[in-house]
Amino acid sequence: MTELYLVRHGQTEENAAHILQGHMPGHLSREGIAQAQALRDELKNIRFDALLCSDLKRCMDTAMILNEPHGLPLESTPLLRERDWGPFTGMDILKARTKIDHRAEPVESMFRRAETFLLDTVSRYKDKRVLAVSHGLFCRVIQAACSGKTIRDIPRMDNAEVRRLILTPPFSFSCQREETGATAN
Repeated sequence: MTELYLVRHGQTEENAAHILQGHMPGHLSREGIAQAQALRDELKNIRFDALLCSDLKRCMDTAMILNEPHGLPLESTPLLRERDWGPFTGMDILKARTKIDHRAEPVESMFRRAETFLLDTVSRYKDKRVLAVSHGLFCRVIQAACSGKTIRDIPRMDNAEVRRLILTPPFSFSCQREETGATAN
């Protein structure tokens, strides 16, 4: 069993402006920094064995704040990146609520990344507690992949929200992979 504390990054200036970030770096807003600091204080007495995060700036910045009481090596990975929205990247979220362009990362690809992340995590951190910082939609994909549900079955995560998952293979990777609109990053 691996205990995974899955965190969505703090609010970014782009979140506040309703910009679909995808693989953009993102810049934590003052609110996002405060959110990360509050979560840091909430998690400070939990002993983590590893800290993993997306290699995008908004997650790295959130992870550095969360790591202040722990002093763990920070391991960034593109496996935890948000969906690549292709030509929708940088667009106003409300304008992007149309059919997703075929150049965006397919839902199947996101599930494969989530499966790879989950299998790698349980392999490397058996009987350990891991803190991982990722993105709104991709956190939902991870939860869907490990529970055999669809993305829509998983409630949206607020900025700097944490969800605790107990990872016990085998996972149910046979869930229905539905297309999702442009609503989180």
